Amino acid sequence: MELSQMPEFMGLSVLLGLLALMATAAVARGWLRAEERSGRPACQKANGFPPDKSSGSKKQKQYQRIRKEKPQQHNFTHRLLAAALKSHSGNISCMDFSSNGKYLATCADDRTIRIWSTKDFLQREHRSMRANVELDHATLVRFSPDCRAFIVWLANGDTLRVFKMTKREDGGYTFTATPEDFPKKHKAPVIDVGIANTGKFIMTASSDTTVLIWSLKGQVLSTINTNQMNNTHAAVSPCGRFVASCGFTPDVKVWEVCFGKKGEFQEVVRAFELKGHSAAVRSFAFSNDSRRMASVSKDGTWKLWDTDVEYKKQQDPYLLRTGRFEEAAGAAPCRLALSPDAQVLALASGSSIHLYNTRRGEKEECFERVHGECITDLSFDITGRFLASCGDRAVRLFHNTPGHRAIVEEMQGHLKRASTDSTRQRLQQKLTQAQETLKSLGALKK
Repeated sequence: MELSQMPEFMGLSVLLGLLALMATAAVARGWLRAEERSGRPACQKANGFPPDKSSGSKKQKQYQRIRKEKPQQHNFTHRLLAAALKSHSGNISCMDFSSNGKYLATCADDRTIRIWSTKDFLQREHRSMRANVELDHATLVRFSPDCRAFIVWLANGDTLRVFKMTKREDGGYTFTATPEDFPKKHKAPVIDVGIANTGKFIMTASSDTTVLIWSLKGQVLSTINTNQMNNTHAAVSPCGRFVASCGFTPDVKVWEVCFGKKGEFQEVVRAFELKGHSAAVRSFAFSNDSRRMASVSKDGTWKLWDTDVEYKKQQDPYLLRTGRFEEAAGAAPCRLALSPDAQVLALASGSSIHLYNTRRGEKEECFERVHGECITDLSFDITGRFLASCGDRAVRLFHNTPGHRAIVEEMQGHLKRASTDSTRQRLQQKLTQAQETLKSLGALKK
């Protein structure tokens, strides 16, 4: 080889060497990435035994362990806590007691509806039956009047779905969704649904000013404009005659849904209004016979009303009692429940619950930090024995001790006025039973 060709040969050798180094580095990088994807540390040997316990492998195991761990359930204890129902893996948004008192339905963002047996409430184990919501989850749930079906509002589908309950030979139920959901009619998020106990109509209310009255087959019978700026709550009365709503105005508006003698829909007419608050009404509720209503407002007060009036003769509801509830003036979500006999008012603000005697207007019980999240629903069972609340992944049931105390006060008053021995004996039995219940709960006031 001539000397003149030596520089060219050396330059070519250096270039080939650099290309070889780059190729080796690329292969090594690909091998490292493959090891990382397989879940084995790059320093681990092919036979699966690492040469030492590296800090990298410790971090990876720690990360995997954190991912597998479930969020901790909120713990709450109280002497009046009767039970905690825990089967949902997501937060519960709504619940409903069946009209026959046998079941409690709950829905959560885990794509399931749970049906609980009320006879198990005081047992050690609480059984539930599960209905799955395909490719969606329910935000609201209501039983049908015959307790053979329930309706849910779908979060993503923005529509109503009906589930039929078919009893099996083993005593359980099969839940089957109807082939078609209700048509989409609302233009804003739906905040409440309800079914009349007459079985004649379904109500849905959205967060604008719209309330829709539906037939059971999914036909819109009437559209109500509440003119309350924004609806915050709506409900069907237990008697099945009325629909009521509240919003950013200081009143509760009530309509009657009218049907003919043959069951045909006729019209929706304004019945009466609850007027007396000085700020927006946040929530309201009916008593079991629809003769009483309670409301709570951002003005920091709650009110109890006599609604057993002849509204067609322009008679207005009577205000029976006003009480203070300063928490309602805050920004935290506020819920209200009225016991079936209207003797006890339950108010929830944030994650706490307050119980009032409506006859005296006094607060009797307070439960702090009941749930890990804000309370989303609050309801008495149809007997008035229990108060149920939900707000995280559990339903918590409380003994209604103010209700038992109200019975004691009522029976003592009736005994003073009783004119016959048989009446006194009957009243004494009820009085003794209520006193024994309070004593067993450690809530008997001397």
